[in-house]
Amino acid sequence: MTRMIAGLGNPGPEYEKTRHNAGFLVVDLLGENFRASYWKDEAGALTAVVRMGDEDIVLCKPQTFMNLSGKAIVRLLDRYDVAIEDLIVVHDEIDLGPETVRVKKDGGHGGHNGLRSLHDSLDSDAYQRVRMGVGRPPGRMEAADYVLQPLKGTSWDDFESMIPTGAQAVLHVLEHGIDSAMQEFNAKE
Repeated sequence: MTRMIAGLGNPGPEYEKTRHNAGFLVVDLLGENFRASYWKDEAGALTAVVRMGDEDIVLCKPQTFMNLSGKAIVRLLDRYDVAIEDLIVVHDEIDLGPETVRVKKDGGHGGHNGLRSLHDSLDSDAYQRVRMGVGRPPGRMEAADYVLQPLKGTSWDDFESMIPTGAQAVLHVLEHGIDSAMQEFNAKE
């Protein structure tokens, strides 16, 4: 059995320290934890295949920019013969408070362009999600400007502090299933 963890984000140094790259940061940490030794550029994404028990886990960071990330993910699902139900997508979420991590299965895209691209490409929402809370933009700031705003100082430190929790949530889904992960992470205050 093969499963996939897709972290949503944008490629390039100008996006590295933005809220929109929460998914990339979680996948990078998982790659370190699994000792991924080689990242391959394939199907519009950077991928690394790691082992967890008797399963292959495909770590994926689409390089197509957020709004087209679904196309790369779908190509990789086909290439690695991964069922939609065995896909875990990690993404930023403005509808959750900052530094909040929640787990979800199914559901709409909620206006998130990366999820919209995935929904359009899959014609399904039957995948699992780890949602990384970034909070709502202040005042009249546009959501896109907010999630793409580079973070510095304590703002970056606070944001980065939730990345290990996101990685733990992904591992919990892999080891114990989505329902157990929802009980564990969604009940936290």
